[in-house]
Amino acid sequence: MRTLQVTRYVRPLREGGSLPAIVEANDEGLYVMKFRGAGQGRKALIAELISGELARALGLPVPEIVFLELDPRFGLNEPHDEIRDLLNASSGLNVGLDYLPGSITFDPLVPGALTPTLASRIVAFDALTLNVDRTPKNPNLLTWHQKLWLIDHGASLYFHHAWSNPQQTALSPFPAIREHVLLPFAKALPQVKLEVTRAQLEAVVATVPDAWLTDEPGFSSAAEVRAAYVAFFETRLANQTVFMEAAHRARSERV
Repeated sequence: MRTLQVTRYVRPLREGGSLPAIVEANDEGLYVMKFRGAGQGRKALIAELISGELARALGLPVPEIVFLELDPRFGLNEPHDEIRDLLNASSGLNVGLDYLPGSITFDPLVPGALTPTLASRIVAFDALTLNVDRTPKNPNLLTWHQKLWLIDHGASLYFHHAWSNPQQTALSPFPAIREHVLLPFAKALPQVKLEVTRAQLEAVVATVPDAWLTDEPGFSSAAEVRAAYVAFFETRLANQTVFMEAAHRARSERV
């Protein structure tokens, strides 16, 4: 995964609860930056990394994810108090998604690249990652160049905010899937099977910096936290009929 330097703060994205922003990096590209000092802190960035790269491993369309290094001097001349505090709290490593200029929020009423198979795979993926944030009010889907793109996975993997019982959570049918924006279009759910190897899971979890995994209560090392993420996904994938059948039932009740 590439690491870039932030060279210019372009503008905040007010529609995001954690105040993400469009920034320019030293490759002259634009990125939607997710700040370590915002809201849920590093846990939201970990969820963004793991879920985003897992989606990519499953063949789902996700903008490139990069690390963005923020110089601590960036907040010195920022006149807006909230933005200045956010910049100061986020110096160092953060996460960015490739900015898709001209993209529009997914509208289910506008014909496009969505197919029953793609809708079903996205629903299944969000059930796998416990993503509560792809609803009609906040679809977190963009249409760009006649293709659907998945964004904003910071609300997934909610169990890692407490690590109370990840293996029990791994067996959850995930009732929140009934609110998924694509559920009415997911006609191919019975045919979907999510397949990811252990090597792929380990590679995905390896993208998370050690510094974001250290000092986690209940764990003795970053390696132990990584192993817990892998174990969670292995259990969830091995028992995917639980959440897939729940999603299918929820769809039957909605259509």
